[in-house]
Amino acid sequence: MKFNVEQAIEILSNTPATVKSLLSNLSDEWTESAANSEDWSPFDVIGHYIHAEETDWIPRAAIILKQGANRTFEPFDRFAQFEKSKGKSLSELLETFAELRKESLATLRSWNLTDEHLRLKGMHPELGEVNLEQLLATWVVHDLTHVRQIVTGLAKKYSKNVGVWREYLSILK
Repeated sequence: MKFNVEQAIEILSNTPATVKSLLSNLSDEWTESAANSEDWSPFDVIGHYIHAEETDWIPRAAIILKQGANRTFEPFDRFAQFEKSKGKSLSELLETFAELRKESLATLRSWNLTDEHLRLKGMHPELGEVNLEQLLATWVVHDLTHVRQIVTGLAKKYSKNVGVWREYLSILK
């Protein structure tokens, strides 16, 4: 599938409602923070989405579009959510994520990106040269990766309870 900004926005705009629908009204046992950098809970994932909205996608895209002398992105702290989300409820995080995403997408739309814009380059501090299209496509796949992570984590809560049906449940493998 060829990358298209409007199609990317379709996924990006649905993510907040998708995770809210999955997680709202669940007890803490389903969602509470694992505070474990290896095994993120739904709470941790939503905190991570928020941190990425604040420091990753749009800020990095702005660096690329500016085409200034220094096009190197600030390093991204993939574990910042463990501290930043402390003392907050999942409901607060879901609302914050939805608000930030709405702002991010308004900014993205306002840029009226062309194919020429999508070819502009920035510098990832670990991966090297990247272009705007790659950054935006990664944003979409990042969202979907964490939706999968949330659903898999929820399913695994009952992995020992399904008994012999485990054989038929690919999400538990």
